[in-house]
Amino acid sequence: MILNKIKNTRIPFIMVMFICILSSCGSATKVVYLQDIQPNITVALQEAQDIKLRSGDKLNIIVHSRDQELVQMFNLVNNTNGGSGANGNYSLYTIDNTGKIDMPILGLMTVEGLTRIELANMIKYKLLAGNLVRDPIVTVEYANLGYSVLGEVNNPGRKEIERDRVTLLEALAEAGDLTIQGRRDNILVLRTEEGKQTPYRIDLTQTNSVYSSPVYYLQQNDMIYVEPNDVRANQSTLNANTTRTPSFWISSASFIMTLILFLTN
Repeated sequence: MILNKIKNTRIPFIMVMFICILSSCGSATKVVYLQDIQPNITVALQEAQDIKLRSGDKLNIIVHSRDQELVQMFNLVNNTNGGSGANGNYSLYTIDNTGKIDMPILGLMTVEGLTRIELANMIKYKLLAGNLVRDPIVTVEYANLGYSVLGEVNNPGRKEIERDRVTLLEALAEAGDLTIQGRRDNILVLRTEEGKQTPYRIDLTQTNSVYSSPVYYLQQNDMIYVEPNDVRANQSTLNANTTRTPSFWISSASFIMTLILFLTN
């Protein structure tokens, strides 16, 4: 009689196991980016946002001209290692807590909120307006700007910002993309502005969540965190063989199947 009951429960049990397998396979779709994007349909992008300068940023500002001796007064030459301006060994300008930098001759200038190109154009205008340099070429380069990527990515750490704009997708690519254990549907970006930190959540599987996010274009010191999925999180527990881990259910299913085969033979 017991054997008959076991035999009668074999089909429902197999069906349950089959459903579980299908559901676990279905979860694989969570690793696909922009799942709802349609072919041959354009996606509206927000206006490109260049990096805006902030207090604490360090800048490499160099003024070029055919008269090299004339422009040397505007370039902070770093001679600590015996270098020279001709070799490109310059000191850096740091934006103070009032948003200003202090350049020789030109004096204090408010630069916070400007882009790199806007600052270069402002310096060039002041040089021309003051009849200080006739043919100035001004270059402004970022010296310490960057963002951080943490969590389930292949190459975590702090990344340097070397161009005027960086998107979230580009930042994740720079970090080697997410690992297979990283959650694509709940990316956290922390942005600090004016002494306040604001969290943003982005679902990489949904087009609108990505391209309409206020943090799609990154700013300096943004922090990106990729959460581990449940499988990865459970692997880090002290007792790995818990009821929440796949290993527990695989072991249990294997034991039950073995018992059924043993009793029905």
